[in-house]
Amino acid sequence: MKLLACALTGFLAVDLAAVRRGEAFELTTGNYSFSDELGGFRLISAVGTGTRDDPVIVVEEFEDVVPVTLTVRRLHPLRGDTGHPGGLPMLVVVKRVVNRSKRVWAGFEVELQEILHRPSNYGDGLSFNQYGAEASDIWSDSFAENDRKFEPFDRILFQTGHVDPEAIATFKLTITDPTPTSVFYIVQDPKILSAGLPSAQGFAAR
Repeated sequence: MKLLACALTGFLAVDLAAVRRGEAFELTTGNYSFSDELGGFRLISAVGTGTRDDPVIVVEEFEDVVPVTLTVRRLHPLRGDTGHPGGLPMLVVVKRVVNRSKRVWAGFEVELQEILHRPSNYGDGLSFNQYGAEASDIWSDSFAENDRKFEPFDRILFQTGHVDPEAIATFKLTITDPTPTSVFYIVQDPKILSAGLPSAQGFAAR
């Protein structure tokens, strides 16, 4: 947790001018780059190599309660030990998301896409470690449960909890991608309280 705190406090000092002008912001760390080029949120920092022992820690700010997409690029082919028991290319990401909106988030959904706007299906291989996921591979400090939907898309809905305005939510994702493509997308969708979501304690659905 100390590392996560340092990622937030130490890297908020990066040059935010480009972000505040609405320009795309791309950061490279390890063998990957991360970009907010598709808009709707601010990418603040990214550090780490993406292994289980050294996950990529990504810090983002959301000002609206709308779906946004983080673009991920693998810079070089993977060689040797990938860290995955089955030898698949693996990327471990810890996301720290700052809720700059004025709404309470009652859930948070993430979805993998190999082709933008097209659900990731069984055939492309991209998944949230579908065949080897352990409880420690996917978790959040703000939501007690996660509902994983692996077919016909790769989605995880974090629920049973909430994120207040100006609060920070942490999510850990373990991604496997044995396909030849070097670019994929993480769609991120904060959820507000509604009749279709479990009510967080202390809040009434509306």
